[in-house]
Amino acid sequence: MDINITIFIFLCAALLMLGVITTKFSNRLGVPSLVLYILIGMGLTSYIYYDNASITQLVGIFALIIILFKGGIQAKWKHIKPILGPSTSLATFGVLITAVLVGACAKYILDLTWAEGMLFGAIVGSTDAAAVFAALGNKNIKTKLTSTLEAESGTNDPMAVFLTVSLIELINEPSTSLWSLPLDFVLEMGLGLLLGLLFGFLSIKIINNINLDSSGLYPVLALSLAIVTFSGTTLLHGSGFLAVYVMALTVGNNDLTYRLSIVRFTDGFAWMMQILMFILLGLLVFPEHLLAITWQGLVLSFILMIIARPIGVFLSMIGTKYTGKEKLFISWAGLKGAVPIVLATYPLIAGVEGSELLFNAVFFVVFTSALIQGATLSPLANKLNLAGPDQEQSPHILELVSMGRTSSEIIEVVLKESSKVIGKELKDVYLPSEVLITAIVRGEQVVTPRGETILENHDTLYVLIPKAKRQEVKKMFQ
Repeated sequence: MDINITIFIFLCAALLMLGVITTKFSNRLGVPSLVLYILIGMGLTSYIYYDNASITQLVGIFALIIILFKGGIQAKWKHIKPILGPSTSLATFGVLITAVLVGACAKYILDLTWAEGMLFGAIVGSTDAAAVFAALGNKNIKTKLTSTLEAESGTNDPMAVFLTVSLIELINEPSTSLWSLPLDFVLEMGLGLLLGLLFGFLSIKIINNINLDSSGLYPVLALSLAIVTFSGTTLLHGSGFLAVYVMALTVGNNDLTYRLSIVRFTDGFAWMMQILMFILLGLLVFPEHLLAITWQGLVLSFILMIIARPIGVFLSMIGTKYTGKEKLFISWAGLKGAVPIVLATYPLIAGVEGSELLFNAVFFVVFTSALIQGATLSPLANKLNLAGPDQEQSPHILELVSMGRTSSEIIEVVLKESSKVIGKELKDVYLPSEVLITAIVRGEQVVTPRGETILENHDTLYVLIPKAKRQEVKKMFQ
């Protein structure tokens, strides 16, 4: 094998290992890991020359698909439904207000045209859920707030993408009609929503009914369906990012075979894509170029964090049942991450005049936002009395690993107060002959199922069943 190929493979492995190790430090420092990944990439610019914006954009889009799929499949509809209105307002009007305010300031601070200034505002308008939750760590923030931030970040990417692409088109083709943009937005978002639901229900049917040779193939199938959702929707001129999030939300909130395998694989793959993406983005920036816009970048970051984002949040949440403290926290939790930097590659590839200045300014704003807001977000939650005790994760995880073709699986059933089996001994619970309760998790203890074991509220049952009896068995415990 060629020595250069071997060295390249070794460097990729070393960078991934370094990315994993830095995550440990980011958790202790309370700083989003993306900051450290970017620093790694910037540190390598002295040894590696890299300026391919097209490859970076391609990797970034793939990473965003995986990240949105991960966020959607883990989100609970019962938590998102009550805050759907406020989060949608934040993701649309909030982004638009923030983009206009920052864009107007960027016009004068960076000496841009109005269109270029608005383009800058559109690029930095969206938030990053991964950065927010990495900064919060295991803090027990109110469910309403975490769900709002998660739903906002999952649905505001399409708005930022639409504004960015539309403004690039206006800059390159000044004859483009402004009046057609609102209709284009409604059609794009509407198509993204409808196709997301369609692909979601189609994906559930495919995943639950196909019989693969190994459980390890189900996560690959799920991610493939997410990529098909994005590409198919985009080809039909809908919002691919919105479609992926809606598809994942639909899949994640319905009965799904090998759910644990899919979630865990997606989580690990999303981390790998984040590491790769931010290192590449760091390589695309030259530190000396950032130094040339230091004061402009700092002023724009200050305006975005202290003025534009809060105004956007408070105006877009008028009439909602959120306290002033909660709105303040949501304002400060508007961390910037992957999406703005990936969107900053669009003007580079489109050949927009001054696109390099825009990219460097966006990069500076994202980096300082993640660094400053990320380091202070957890203390702010404590200061505003919005954080409870640190969450403790149960050390018990059970799953069935299928090494060959099988029609059986292990499902997880959580007993609620309304369940008719609570208080009964296990021997008194009727189970079909093919069904077996393999373990009961009660708090942090694993209880061995025996005939005299009494089922209690909030018990988690791991049940080995034939796939065809999934719904029947779940109804027995409801």
